[in-house]
Amino acid sequence: MDLRDPNAVSKVLLLNSSYEPLHICSWKRALILLVKGKAEAIEQKNKVVSICGLSQPLVIRLLYYVKIPHKSIPISRRNIMHRDNYACQYCGRQTELTIDHVIPRSKGGQNTWNNVVVACQRCNTLKGSKTIKESGLKLMNKPGCPYNFVLFELSKQHRYIGKADYACWRKYLYYDLESIG
Repeated sequence: MDLRDPNAVSKVLLLNSSYEPLHICSWKRALILLVKGKAEAIEQKNKVVSICGLSQPLVIRLLYYVKIPHKSIPISRRNIMHRDNYACQYCGRQTELTIDHVIPRSKGGQNTWNNVVVACQRCNTLKGSKTIKESGLKLMNKPGCPYNFVLFELSKQHRYIGKADYACWRKYLYYDLESIG
């Protein structure tokens, strides 16, 4: 395998020793973990990386258990958009998206996971500084904080799973990444 090949697989699923998904890392980081003896290759391609003579990893597992500390997910525009699948939570449109406060800030609404949703400009303007009842709009999904940092971060990477090289990841992901958020 040529390390400068742009078509080379660049992502590797990293599992805890308990086979719990931890992270998606670069293939370079995966090779370092393998060479240092800190991980084992679970799934790999037939291609051999010329510098170390190892097969190209797709899934690796740490040989020791890593306790995952509770980490809160920061509230940001990008994370809110991802949680709401880049769709207006009032009408479902996926264009001209903004962020809306369910309880308007003018009425004491806070910048929290439970009070912020994605809205198209049309619905956001229609709602204005009114509550949902006052505006007559209805939320398609109740807003809330994603419960698991690792799962939320992995769900951002689900675009890799559809590719043929990453099909082997599915058996290690005991949840549907597209539905997390």
